[in-house]
Amino acid sequence: MSFADTFKALSDPVRREILELLKNGRHSAGDIAANFDMTQATVSYHLKILKKADLIRETREKNYIYYELNLTVLEEVMVWLSDLKGEN
Repeated sequence: MSFADTFKALSDPVRREILELLKNGRHSAGDIAANFDMTQATVSYHLKILKKADLIRETREKNYIYYELNLTVLEEVMVWLSDLKGEN
């Protein structure tokens, strides 16, 4: 994970919306796609970017892939921002 990948992933409003969906728990790719007016391939592209940035994790169960937040990366970014701001 690099901060560049993280900030690139967070820069897109669709990806931020996906993260908002996942804050309430894991979802399948189909469940995520149902919330957007775009092709499954486009949603998969956004999920790939989020995975590359380590912001989400995937779990395979039978024929489904479920996605959930990886809070560790978000916590690292928050700590870095707090340090940058000078908060203790």
